[in-house]
Amino acid sequence: MVSQSNRIELTSDARESVRIVSRLQEAGFIAYLAGGCVRDALLNKTPKDYDVATNATPETVREVFGQSKTLAYGVSFGVIGVLPERRLRSRSLAHATEVATFRSDGHYSDGRRPDSVHFGDPQQDALRRDFTINGLFYDPIAEKVIDFVDGQKDLADGILRTIGDPNDRFGEDRLRMLRAIRFSATLGFAIDRSTESAITQHAPAMVVVSEERIGAEMRRVMVSPFVMDGLRSLVRTQLAANVLPPLLEIDFERLTTAVLASGDHDFRYRLGAILALANEPQQSLKALTARWRLSNEEVRSLSSSLRYAKELLQFQNLPWSQTQPIVTDRDVDFILGLAISLAALGTSSEKRESQESFRRVQEVLGWPEVQRNPPPLLTGDDLRNLGYIPGPAYARILKQIRVLQLDGRLSSRDEAIDHAIEALGIR
Repeated sequence: MVSQSNRIELTSDARESVRIVSRLQEAGFIAYLAGGCVRDALLNKTPKDYDVATNATPETVREVFGQSKTLAYGVSFGVIGVLPERRLRSRSLAHATEVATFRSDGHYSDGRRPDSVHFGDPQQDALRRDFTINGLFYDPIAEKVIDFVDGQKDLADGILRTIGDPNDRFGEDRLRMLRAIRFSATLGFAIDRSTESAITQHAPAMVVVSEERIGAEMRRVMVSPFVMDGLRSLVRTQLAANVLPPLLEIDFERLTTAVLASGDHDFRYRLGAILALANEPQQSLKALTARWRLSNEEVRSLSSSLRYAKELLQFQNLPWSQTQPIVTDRDVDFILGLAISLAALGTSSEKRESQESFRRVQEVLGWPEVQRNPPPLLTGDDLRNLGYIPGPAYARILKQIRVLQLDGRLSSRDEAIDHAIEALGIR
């Protein structure tokens, strides 16, 4: 069906894309806004960017706008970047509007990209896309939506449905299965029954999808407004086995409480809550590091959170030497965030106790740095000057002195030296 109405209120960010559409139409070509920007605008959401689709070939697009105002970064797939009219200091992709030639795709032998593409018309281009809500076009000059796939109806009904046979769509690109979960979790849409059935059928094929692509999609699922619906869909469709295995061993009622407790949408807070409820949290993190290609910073903060969060729940009951390393950890905010999530799972008395602990943590975090992390009374150089040859006990003695210092049992350098002399047997 082709709609002739539904005027969209575009934001000022669309100005450059509308200029490109207008210029192409003036040159005698078909040109529309395409895909996600149309979907989001119809949902009264602010589009992240505005893409243009046209029947002009990449070479023709470059002729219309000039070589100096275009970037040929995806010509094999019919994509050209068009730069703004104003003079820029650099020719960057970040400043370019993506202009793609209408196309139809050939066979997908690798389950990711088409072996060949053929330039076509708007209907062919719409029919090769993934979901109906992403197959819409908008003509900002004529102010009308162009809909060949009943995408507007699915938008109105809150349904996520593939364009055509879902088995074909997921056979072409396996990542589309995870994209279905992501769109559902982001928009709060129900996945069409036949679409979900096809995801379940093709779920084992997720093993062929690259770790980077899986990680990128899952980051978006984890921060989505309907994250729990997305996680349940991963389990229901059996995608979790190859994407996030710990979900298969977790009580979802407890997980829901933990994930939503911190009130923070940060990717690491929510993943930390999942891993904390797994049977082997650190081992699960290690596996996900490879599966999702987590960054060193993400791994470090998640590992610290999993190691220390439960101790923060007992903060006021533990010796300062045990809790001081936690509140001076660079990732203390993430540790506290996970602790808050886990506290929500406790009994009434445990929750009261954890609240007192959190109050105390916040108080300590407000201390001056020198109070939270005083300089050590004794260093390795001091031990060497005492005549002790470095060996296996070296670190043990320094750690012992640090613990006694933090717990107030040693208060001066002289006391620390006396302790070291006695411990090392130096005369």
